[in-house]
Amino acid sequence: MADLQPETVTQFLFDNPDFLDSFVQQHVHEDKIRQWSQRKHKVQGHNPVALTNGDLIKDQRSNWKNCVQSKKWRILQDLTKDNTTNKARVFTELAACAAESVNADGHNLYLVDEQNQLFLASKSSRNQRAPTACVGRIEPRTSLPAYVAYTKESLLTNSLLGDPRFPLGMGVETERGVSAIAVPLLHGNNLILGVVELYRNYGSMPFSPEEEEVAEMMLVWADICMEYVEMYNSMMKQRKLNDFLLAVTKSIFQDIVSMDTVIMKIMNYAKKLVIADRASLFLVDTKSRELYARIFDTGRVEEHIPQKEIRFPMDRGVAGHVASTGEVLNIADAYTDSRFNRDVDLQTGYRTKSILCMPIYNRGNIIGVVQMVNKIDGVFTKADEESFETFAIYCGLALHHAKLYDKIRRSEQKYRVAVEVLSYHSQCNDEEYMLTKNVPIPSDIPDILDYDYSPWAIDSDHKPVYVLYMMRDIFKMHSHKNKNEERRFDLDDMIRFTLTVRKNYRNVPYHNWAHAFSVAHAMFTVIKTSEHRFTPIECLALYVACLCHDLDHRGKTNAFMVKSASPLAAIYSTSTMEHHHFNHTVTILQNEGHNIFKHLTSAEYKQILSDIRHCILATDLALFFANRSRLQDIADKGEFSWDNADHRRLVMANSMTAADLCSMYKPWKLQVQLVDVIMEEFWQQGDQEKIKIGYVQNPIMDRDKVNELPESQVGFLVGICLPCYEVMAQILPETKPMVNGAVANLKKWRELADKEALEKEKEKEREKQTEETQDEVIKEPPVTKPSDDVNVTSEKSTLLPADVLDDSASDTSFLAADKPLPDPPSGRTSNTSVPSEKTVLSSQSEESR
Repeated sequence: MADLQPETVTQFLFDNPDFLDSFVQQHVHEDKIRQWSQRKHKVQGHNPVALTNGDLIKDQRSNWKNCVQSKKWRILQDLTKDNTTNKARVFTELAACAAESVNADGHNLYLVDEQNQLFLASKSSRNQRAPTACVGRIEPRTSLPAYVAYTKESLLTNSLLGDPRFPLGMGVETERGVSAIAVPLLHGNNLILGVVELYRNYGSMPFSPEEEEVAEMMLVWADICMEYVEMYNSMMKQRKLNDFLLAVTKSIFQDIVSMDTVIMKIMNYAKKLVIADRASLFLVDTKSRELYARIFDTGRVEEHIPQKEIRFPMDRGVAGHVASTGEVLNIADAYTDSRFNRDVDLQTGYRTKSILCMPIYNRGNIIGVVQMVNKIDGVFTKADEESFETFAIYCGLALHHAKLYDKIRRSEQKYRVAVEVLSYHSQCNDEEYMLTKNVPIPSDIPDILDYDYSPWAIDSDHKPVYVLYMMRDIFKMHSHKNKNEERRFDLDDMIRFTLTVRKNYRNVPYHNWAHAFSVAHAMFTVIKTSEHRFTPIECLALYVACLCHDLDHRGKTNAFMVKSASPLAAIYSTSTMEHHHFNHTVTILQNEGHNIFKHLTSAEYKQILSDIRHCILATDLALFFANRSRLQDIADKGEFSWDNADHRRLVMANSMTAADLCSMYKPWKLQVQLVDVIMEEFWQQGDQEKIKIGYVQNPIMDRDKVNELPESQVGFLVGICLPCYEVMAQILPETKPMVNGAVANLKKWRELADKEALEKEKEKEREKQTEETQDEVIKEPPVTKPSDDVNVTSEKSTLLPADVLDDSASDTSFLAADKPLPDPPSGRTSNTSVPSEKTVLSSQSEESR
């Protein structure tokens, strides 16, 4: 190794260029190669005489070209990774890379402006004379960059002076430049963006065609970089707009306090979006065709303070034009536009320069106009219009919801006033309260636990006292466990609650306060006489549910409420009236001084409301059949257990139906009276159906078919009442009097039904004989008086024939006074306001339920 001389190594490398090429590629970094190349050019001054081996130089250029091609992606990444990237910056970096790739002594970057002129964007040498911003128009026979921009083709020249194509030489004068490469920067659609000018000074080697090719290869990335930058900038702009709109949405929709608040926020955000000095928002009054505003931007700290409302016609001013036509106006100089009204500026001393005015839409209709005044950094641009157009959509939604909120708030206030008025009139007054409180509650009421007892015989003013007697008795059932349990009720609250419940029953023929009293009495009888195992809370829930189960009943069935499009039917899709009864109960309990459960624990209070709801909903006969079937199946299998909460709830539901239908097991004369009142309520509904739809949907409600009443009563007793009473007696044998009373009444109704059927057969026979007689008569018969038989048929409009009940039954005063029970009336339908039994009398028609 000591004998190895540099000359020997040099000669070996000259003789073996492939070895040198392989060694450099495998062991020498490209940065080192670049340093060698730059050092060589500086030392030798690009002197071609000093290059002793042309083949080596040629290989060097080829390797450099390959290196540039293989690293283009890295250059693109370096250019576009910065968030502040713009067109000028990208082209400046590309020009510097191209200059480095061909070892240029300097470079200039020229860009094209909107007037199609070249201006110097950047330069790399300090030896150039101070240039002007504008180089000149794009045209031939001026300067080198102008010529290249005009031809849109790259150019290599080693004689900058004296070329007729560009007699002015380089775009920026230089004292030493002799060789230049000019490359146009083109967009994909052949649109000129700028020119890169690379040059070498006197004493350097001139550019070669291969170096021109390298420069072109570098600058061809200009279009790709520009596409990426534009896409990146567009995405960032859209992201900022989305973030802005999200902030607007959160701020506006999370804090819709009033219309004024929303308007103030819209004006503030609108100014931030387009960088405007002031903003105005006018709303459209479609009835008067005017624009109006109450919030004004004064430019002060206390801006946006509501002031006196101003109004002006929709065809006046810039805002009026936009509101009338829907056209977007972007006015650079307001004083040159005839639509601008200068009076406001004269009054305020504020000078309006630029205006951006845009309509706000909602559901295709213009509801307002936003007007931006004086962009802070110039005039409003097309980009401002596009951004504000998106913002205007959110403005429309915000204003629409603000209007809805105002309507809802006003409606809420009206509702509160209405509730306050209704509460005053629907609650018991102090006079009623004192009258009831002064009546002593009896310690014992004879015969009140008899199943044949007639609640309707109690005087109306005494019914609340009887209710208090029964309710107090049930409350005291708690005292068996704790001596202090008697404190769990407040007598004053019980009085107010009872009187208010009475006041909230409507004056309808049957489903009224008297009916509620009779059902509550029936349940009290079951609770006190049977050996049940209901909890004290369940007993109390059963009794209160019976008392309130028909609150605010309108004397109409659920089917009628649905088909007549009642607002209640819109609120409750199933068990319409039953849901209303329960909610009305809760409303009364929430009144001050009416909460009879206030001494219960939280868990007990929650439980008793749940049980009351369950019991009231169970009075809907549409639910009865499934409940009774389940209970009957459990009882028949011997699986019933009082310890099972589900079994007890089934018994509670069945007990509610049995109590609700208590009139069906009462003594015959009373039962007929009650059926008379029930039918009057049905017939009133049928009369309304005839008026509204022209026919009665359920025959039982047609007063013209009164002769079918006995048959319908038979069906009702057999299909609903007896199955209900029988399963009750199976679980609670002490309730057997319900079954006995219903069976006795069924026998009577069957006799009447059979008699009515026989009468129908006789009527058919008479009609048949009449037809046969008429067929035998040849001449017209003389006019005669109607026969007695015809009179009997035509006058038949009573519930029962005269031989069933005597005339003394026509006195119905026992329903309101404490009198002996008279016999039911003969041949008369009554409008007497007797209590309410749960609607349906025919098991065949679900509508009557």
